[in-house]
Amino acid sequence: MNKVQVHVGNLADMGARFAGAWNRAAAGEQVNENHVTFLDVQTMLDTLTPKRLELLRHVHRQAAANVRELAQALGRDYKNVHGDVAILEAAGLLVREGGKLTAPWEQVQATVSLV
Repeated sequence: MNKVQVHVGNLADMGARFAGAWNRAAAGEQVNENHVTFLDVQTMLDTLTPKRLELLRHVHRQAAANVRELAQALGRDYKNVHGDVAILEAAGLLVREGGKLTAPWEQVQATVSLV
């Protein structure tokens, strides 16, 4: 399953995941992981709003040639969709492949650290 793991943690957590993947790859292990880290829960919640999750679901089912096409398909204002696309792209949850907007993940899995 192609998934992206969303974490709420600190820079040390993010560094440990990177170092672990690096060491496994250096040892010859196939590493195919996708991680997004938010430094606090509020930023994650502000990023993964219901409208943005709806946008990700739509783009997962059908890639969009551009933001205008996506806004029309969702029945939403272009300016708001443009902002949502920019935020999701910056977070690494929305990808541009060959000029098209895609969400290649079948699953977005969130983990919140309590330590």
